[in-house]
Amino acid sequence: MRRRAADYRRPVRRRFSYWIWLLLAFSSILALLLFLLQHNHHHQDPHHYPLPERNERVEQFAKESLNFTQEILSVTSFSRQLAEQMILAKAYVVIAKEHNNLHLAWQLSSKIRNCQLLLSKAAITGEPITLEEAEPIIRSLSLLMFKAQDIHYDIATTIVTMRSHIQALEERANAAIVQSTVFGQIAAEAIPKSLHCLNVKLMSDWLRMPSLQELSDERKNSPRLVDNNLYHFCIFSDNVLATSVVVNSTVSNADHPKQLVFHIVTNGVSYGVMLAWFLRNDFKGATIEIQNIEEFHWLNASYSPLVKQLLNPDSRTFYFGAYQDLNVEPKMRNPKYLSLLNHLRFYIPEIYPQLEKVVFLDDDLVVQKDLTPLFSLDLHGNVNGAVETCLEAFHRYYKYINFSNSVISSRFDPQACAWAFGMNIFDLVAWRKANVTGRYHYWQDQNADGTLWKLGTLPPALLCFYGLTEPLDRRWHVLGLGYDLNIDNRLIESAAVIHFNGNMKPWLKLAIGRYKPLWDKYINQSHPHLQDCVTS
Repeated sequence: MRRRAADYRRPVRRRFSYWIWLLLAFSSILALLLFLLQHNHHHQDPHHYPLPERNERVEQFAKESLNFTQEILSVTSFSRQLAEQMILAKAYVVIAKEHNNLHLAWQLSSKIRNCQLLLSKAAITGEPITLEEAEPIIRSLSLLMFKAQDIHYDIATTIVTMRSHIQALEERANAAIVQSTVFGQIAAEAIPKSLHCLNVKLMSDWLRMPSLQELSDERKNSPRLVDNNLYHFCIFSDNVLATSVVVNSTVSNADHPKQLVFHIVTNGVSYGVMLAWFLRNDFKGATIEIQNIEEFHWLNASYSPLVKQLLNPDSRTFYFGAYQDLNVEPKMRNPKYLSLLNHLRFYIPEIYPQLEKVVFLDDDLVVQKDLTPLFSLDLHGNVNGAVETCLEAFHRYYKYINFSNSVISSRFDPQACAWAFGMNIFDLVAWRKANVTGRYHYWQDQNADGTLWKLGTLPPALLCFYGLTEPLDRRWHVLGLGYDLNIDNRLIESAAVIHFNGNMKPWLKLAIGRYKPLWDKYINQSHPHLQDCVTS
């Protein structure tokens, strides 16, 4: 019975041995050919031989190398047999180590070195390996491999075992990645204590200082807010410190800061906070308007598909509930992606009906150069001026939108180049003419079930501004400072705007230390509230 069991196992072992031998044979032959080429190059060194001898030697080695290459590929040569034995022996070394038989592994390795030395000698001299040289090594290697087989070093079993180990490690790695992603997303969504402290102190100022409220009322009707001879920027955010950095960096690098007008829209919770901060800080004479999105009564469920979606109980549970289903990518459940404040960028012409051009700025960027030249760029009749991001293959339309849907595939090119949303120059006259907001409503309705795209404002923007976007020079807008550790310093230095898109925002402890000083330098560190909140 024992002999039958052994006989039963042997065909399986042979089949797996054959495939391993075949794989390693190719790698060994390639390595040997490389060695020959390097060796041949070495002996053609002009300092190695005198000129007549060198020429003769080069010609001789060219012929010998060619002969040896033919020999190593010949089925009947001893060089070929040694190479094959050596390849199988290497496989058994791995298996012996797997079974902790270090003595056998050492014996096999020793014979492998003998094989290598003999093959190297043949390659150098150009003389074929003789039977007397090859037979002792082939015999001893065969005995050792027979010994390995006899003590049940079954290659098939070993491969299955290694596969199970690899699978277990992959499962553990995937679980760790999911867990770290969840934790990272939670950390990115959390408000730091210092920022929360600042909000509380500013709201206290707003409530106990009637003079601030009077000043706010005075500035609401400033004619500068609708003057198209000035440079208008809009920011939609509930983060007072981030918004302050955007405004401060823009005016600090502007040639004529008094000609800049900033239109900031925030939510009801942050409205008083924003007013208290921007009314009590000077920004080099720039005009600043603060609006409360809750006062936009026209933005309701009967007009906006997004507002209708926000009122849907299932949507609210999915986006604003706790993370329960780990099969759903955590960032897809980030509430900001369904935030009305985040989608307000599609309503810029409705918010500012008298403006003709505006630069939209995200709250997680820093301006490093004067942005007013954007207003004089020729957009060639297009609505949107933006930096394209398809230098990498994955920034194409098909990566953001579901092209298996016939509604999408019939209208859009899947290989069309995507662009960056976060620093854009908009021609609002062309916007109104093309009815881009109407396009946005159409696509939001089409995506009511979430089958056309999954998250964010970029996918619907790619659809709405398709054929209406003018590519800008890449230096206007450099992205990735919120996730990419290896952005070229020269690219950062040349950029007009650097964007901290990603989870590692500069106001979080998750921030990438290398980039954080670029953001920190535009914070008014001397402000008493900031000092108090940092020390507390």
